[in-house]
Amino acid sequence: MVGTDILPGQAAPLGATVYPDGVNFSLYSFNATAVELLLFDSPEASIPSRIIVLNPEENHTVYYWHVFVKGLKAGQLYGYRVFGPYRPDLGLRFDGSKVLIDPYTRAVMYNGNYDREAARRPGDNGLQAMKSVVVDNSTYDWEGDTPIKGQFSNLIIYEMHVRGFTYHPSSGVTPHKRGTYAGLIEKIPYLKELGVTAVELMPVQQFDPQDAPPPMPNYWGYQPIAFFAPHRDFSSRRDVLGPVDEFRDMVKALHRAGISVILDVVFNHTAEGNHLGPTLSFRGIDNPTYYMLEPDRQYYANYSGTGNTFNGNQTVVRRLIIDCLRYWVQEMHIDGFRFDLASVLSRDEDGRILEDPPILWEIETDPVLAHTKIIAEAWDAAGLYQVGTFIGNRWAEWNGKYRDDVRRFVRSDAGLVSSLSSYISGSPNIYTQSGRDPHRSINFITAHDGFTLNDLVSYNEKHNEANGEANRDGANANFSWNCGIEGPSTDPAVEALRERQIRNFLTILMTSQGTPMLVMGDEVRRTQLGNNNAYCQDNEISWFDWTLVEQHAGLLRFVQELLAFHQEHQVFRARQFWTEPGGPEISWHGVHLGQPDWSYFSRSLAYELTYPAADEHLHVMLNAFWEPLCFDMLYAPQGKHWLRIVDTSLPPPHDIQREGVPLNQSQRNYLVQPRSAVILKLK
Repeated sequence: MVGTDILPGQAAPLGATVYPDGVNFSLYSFNATAVELLLFDSPEASIPSRIIVLNPEENHTVYYWHVFVKGLKAGQLYGYRVFGPYRPDLGLRFDGSKVLIDPYTRAVMYNGNYDREAARRPGDNGLQAMKSVVVDNSTYDWEGDTPIKGQFSNLIIYEMHVRGFTYHPSSGVTPHKRGTYAGLIEKIPYLKELGVTAVELMPVQQFDPQDAPPPMPNYWGYQPIAFFAPHRDFSSRRDVLGPVDEFRDMVKALHRAGISVILDVVFNHTAEGNHLGPTLSFRGIDNPTYYMLEPDRQYYANYSGTGNTFNGNQTVVRRLIIDCLRYWVQEMHIDGFRFDLASVLSRDEDGRILEDPPILWEIETDPVLAHTKIIAEAWDAAGLYQVGTFIGNRWAEWNGKYRDDVRRFVRSDAGLVSSLSSYISGSPNIYTQSGRDPHRSINFITAHDGFTLNDLVSYNEKHNEANGEANRDGANANFSWNCGIEGPSTDPAVEALRERQIRNFLTILMTSQGTPMLVMGDEVRRTQLGNNNAYCQDNEISWFDWTLVEQHAGLLRFVQELLAFHQEHQVFRARQFWTEPGGPEISWHGVHLGQPDWSYFSRSLAYELTYPAADEHLHVMLNAFWEPLCFDMLYAPQGKHWLRIVDTSLPPPHDIQREGVPLNQSQRNYLVQPRSAVILKLK
């Protein structure tokens, strides 16, 4: 349709851009032969109210299809039909019958009509398609808010799922706000009391909620389809622009509380799956640009384990990723990003490992992103493991090696003391780069992917039957121990041991050098009933049960006090390795001073942390043995004495006393109970 309100438009910027007199649309497609812009009056519309056919002469500049439509405003629903050859043997999969999402759309609209399968079947899917939304970011009032520019050394990260955090009926959140950005706002006081300084949100980039084996839902969200758009189902507002503003309200409120916001972003694959997947966006716009293909180009390279791999080697894709990150920082005030399967972006189009991957260096050096925290999950699903070797001078890494060896030590495996000492002191055994900030090691015991902390001490085996895959999915190597009984127990001795083991894990985590990360609900023993891969469990398996806050008030208090202890001691925030001269120092001991037991059968370790510049002196004793061990204590100089801060063998509230319990001045040793940890402080 041609009208007097239609102008040629311009190629830049990509996406839908609002101007005083209308909207400019621009779409990249190298191989398309024709493009139609579709305007919809409502998400329920099965056919567009207007079809604007782009003229190949006036509305096409090199690789870009563009048009300016006068009179359009923010909130307009739109989509594209893109035409071209259907030649899977050449990697071309155009299908002009499908309504496609704009890769640069800032919001997506859909309702109960959405059907993923309609994008896979032949024929028009107008009624069942997601629609793009025109967004004008200039009208939002940030009230002076800006991204938080602190260092990793200031962070205690809390990984969480927006929906799962407040959707449980026990959350106490306003009913229509449960499971939403607005619901999270209501729980900010809890986060403040807990003591975390950053939330890491599991995927909030618009994902396909139906991308999971039927009838299971896609709960975790690691199936993105619109990278710039906040996920609609996490908004309590049903209007077309609601998710964008509600998300920004959440960020603003978290910033007011001094809490940074880190997004878990997924640029390694999309929800369009393999060669049998649906045509939702990228596949139908320019398949060989956006995806890495096999030599037989009808098939997709699959380094993500999900059916396809986003092609970060293409300039257009790299630009999209950088534009997207800049958008979340500049327009949504995000403070950092955790990159899911970041090692995928280290591969060239043939799957070979690049020594200097362009997209990773572009992210590292981009000036707009200079103050943001960037974190890599430094592995992929095809066997590439780069923990300790990920590129760059800024990238932090999820330290999976730390996780594994701390788990094994606490469950009393032999042969762990030597490696444990390195991981406690910032992992200099794997991070050998000169001048590296030790806080670029993200230390964690648990993450969304795997057992919760409660399940780590309650199950020997995974129990993923609810996922419908005959318990084949999920990791088999969990390094867990059920403390004698598989699953829930009413045995007081078993429960006491499990509580102690949880406290041991947390004590090691919070007295290690690096940036600590906790997982939603671990502070109150949230359980997934042994499910270590709850990606499709949008139910009580995954939701935060808020009755646990009262049920495990003693553990919650322990975590709150331990996090406060960590934050008030400069030794844990120093930005040089404890093993390097000139800053805080670490000294190793065993049950005898100056005699650490590095032998294979050792299950004990003590370490002394001294930081004269901050007048801090701590002594940590770890006993992973099943019998008590008597540890020698350091001599207290004249005018000073030792305070007991933590003893995980003691019941609450004696397990942690942040003000300290004075020990006898003449005391020369401390009996550390079986499977216990102790922190002493010299004052």
